[in-house]
Amino acid sequence: MDLLIKGSTELNKMFAALQNTASGLRHDFGEVENLQQSLSGARDFVAKASNRIEESILNDLQLVRPSAGLLTPNVSKTGDGRDEFVLALSGAANFVRGNSHFAISLALRTNGETKIALVYSPIDERLYYAEAGNGAYVFSAYHSEKIRVSNLKEAGDLTIGYNTIGVRPVVAGNARETGCPALDFAWVAAGKMDAFVSDPLDYAEMAAGELLVREAGGKVFERAGDIIAMNGIVEI
Repeated sequence: MDLLIKGSTELNKMFAALQNTASGLRHDFGEVENLQQSLSGARDFVAKASNRIEESILNDLQLVRPSAGLLTPNVSKTGDGRDEFVLALSGAANFVRGNSHFAISLALRTNGETKIALVYSPIDERLYYAEAGNGAYVFSAYHSEKIRVSNLKEAGDLTIGYNTIGVRPVVAGNARETGCPALDFAWVAAGKMDAFVSDPLDYAEMAAGELLVREAGGKVFERAGDIIAMNGIVEI
């Protein structure tokens, strides 16, 4: 196959699967914008769209690793015990309200380690991706560029993303709550935010983002029940 982005053939096949699924998702997004007078109807529509994502992309992913298992927030399919695709629609609540800030998060894990990670925003067609040991990249408009976490550490300069219900750590700077954890991880990896603090997440929603941040030079860890992604020098 012709390579679309810098990386392995498997990475490119996974991206092609995302693109196939995203075309239908963009159509669904147009439909959900017409359902805003009925929030419950919009929620039902998006739930069905999420299920269609799983069904659609699974068919394509079986061509990448036929014997791989599948993990989503709703489905756990046992495969060969070696390989597993981890998939989630992140930012579904934004999708419900006709807000374009959502993404498909897709990772390939082998023997318990994430090897390939993709976070794809289907509306602006921007892809954040990484392969273990090869760095992290952003792809948009037929151009790939390597990304790195920020090098900011002064409290007043920081932009911190949050996905928390309880008390937030006291950190000076700008606070953001975007509603799409997968893109929050990607933004930390790309230096658009300096850190991200979240309540516990479904692993399917963070598997790809975790590798992105680490390949971009950052850190991801848990502390006191929070998940924290950061540039490595922010004090939280």
